[in-house]
Amino acid sequence: MPSRHLRAPIAVALLTMLFPLGSTPAQPLELTLRSRSAASNGRFLIEHRDERWEGARTAVIVCDMWDAHHCLNAVRREQQLAPRVDRFLRSMRERGALIVHAPSSCMEPYADHPARARAQQAPRAANLPDEIGVWCYSIPSEEAGVYPLDQTDGGEDDDPAEHAKWHEQLASLGRNPLAPWQRQIDAIGIDAERDAISDDGVEIWNLLEAHDIDQVMLLGVHTNMCVLGRPFGLRQMARNGKRVVLVRDLTDTMYNPQRWPYVSHFAGTDRIVEHIEKFVCPTITSDQVLGDREFRYAGDHRPHLVALVSEDEYETARTLPEFLNQELASTFRTSIVFGRPDDPSDLAGWRELDRADVIVLSVRRRTPPVEQLDALRRAVERGVPVVGIRTASHAFALREGEPAEGRGVWPEFDHLVLGGNYHDHYGNRNPGDPPTILQVAPEAIDHPLVAGLASDAWPTTSWLYKTGPLAPGATLLMTGQVGEHLPEPLAWTYVNRWSGRVFYTSLGHPDDFDNANFRTLLRRAIVRTAGLEGDVELPIPGGVRTAAPPRIRGAEALSEAPSEALREVRRRGRSSSHGGTEGSEGAEPPC
Repeated sequence: MPSRHLRAPIAVALLTMLFPLGSTPAQPLELTLRSRSAASNGRFLIEHRDERWEGARTAVIVCDMWDAHHCLNAVRREQQLAPRVDRFLRSMRERGALIVHAPSSCMEPYADHPARARAQQAPRAANLPDEIGVWCYSIPSEEAGVYPLDQTDGGEDDDPAEHAKWHEQLASLGRNPLAPWQRQIDAIGIDAERDAISDDGVEIWNLLEAHDIDQVMLLGVHTNMCVLGRPFGLRQMARNGKRVVLVRDLTDTMYNPQRWPYVSHFAGTDRIVEHIEKFVCPTITSDQVLGDREFRYAGDHRPHLVALVSEDEYETARTLPEFLNQELASTFRTSIVFGRPDDPSDLAGWRELDRADVIVLSVRRRTPPVEQLDALRRAVERGVPVVGIRTASHAFALREGEPAEGRGVWPEFDHLVLGGNYHDHYGNRNPGDPPTILQVAPEAIDHPLVAGLASDAWPTTSWLYKTGPLAPGATLLMTGQVGEHLPEPLAWTYVNRWSGRVFYTSLGHPDDFDNANFRTLLRRAIVRTAGLEGDVELPIPGGVRTAAPPRIRGAEALSEAPSEALREVRRRGRSSSHGGTEGSEGAEPPC
């Protein structure tokens, strides 16, 4: 038995391994967490919350950033992502955070690495959660929603010919093409003096407790599989009480656009991020740490569309999000900002305006808090394009009176921003009243927004707004007329004083969204106003009768129709001999 005089040096040595000497003092992290809360009206509201995290009480877990993958496109995206991840980790180290590298099933190359020993030698935590060593397929909160992706094919999105050549190349290198990963990608550095290496849920939990860490950031791949489900993943951290966030711009999905919901790969990632924000945990972006712009993949050119929706007459809280989802899901990154049910003028998620590339507005007579209206003014004044429908012409104008203290109005919005002149409407809403008849303005018949629309006039159930005369420089596209009254401008384009492109239409009644002419007009208008040549929507694959969601319960759906790659991963998982406590169930990563 060691003498009393030897015990202290041994203890110091152990503590030095777990808590390396010379670690940088913790620096506070100023973060904005984004989540989505369920409102009383059944909608989900974007929520932003500012928090200050202590660096020394924060861990960053790097999930499965392997050196190879059976999906070639996944490898290409990872190669773009890895340098940004490395920069993020270096910055987090400087702030005192613990970095945990977790390349699953790849512990053997690190058997003698000090960072691996650091994880293995962490003392067993007294509060070790049940099942922390196994895969977590879902948590109870997720049962409130529909899983947003069909990933039952494994999510590979390769070109078949390229995929075959890639597997040939992997085989020529002596790697199993179905599970070729051997270690973490070299572009991400590992600090032997500070970091830890583990793919084991028990070891990682022990590390967190030994360092008194209650704040965890997850990044890496793949969001809808390993990042969510691993024993150290988002679900396990959330359900066991850690303050966990996903770094949403430092991740990627395994999603094939030929599967439901038939959107682009990047739009598929947005779907799973939204699911996480609703049911699992908040998210952040890497620029909050690095002080620049959030990371975007080279192939992701989608502008950020922010829709402000808060009106009580025309159901656009239902029709507009449905339209954007059905018509433009792959063309834009979309954020829907709703008015709160208990205070419709309070726009939940308004901070999205600071990153807007185009704004779609359906708001009626609201008085937002001044800071929210100021955010809209900033966006307009930096030239962000605006698309307004129906009540956008009087979005922030009161009929009479003044706003409450701390609230704002912008009665000049219609004239200054939209180029309109709303001053009432015809009361032709009763069954016996003459209908509103619309038609393309003769001088605009070849304009790209209305070319090919019905050449004859057609009726709408909307009562007609009085909007003329338009501001100088506005281009009239369509007119509406009630009975013998003079026609009124019904749709136009405009460039406002801040050089922002504008489209406005006084259409927007629920019935209008069932009209093919209106849907074509609005789709073209949003795309063109945003400065795009056309949309990039994906057709529903041949033989698919409906775009309705299949019966997907979550990541566990992978077990229903596993691909060859998944079967191989499961076989490797069951025969895995890396150190840790996972049994065959926990070592079954559907990646």
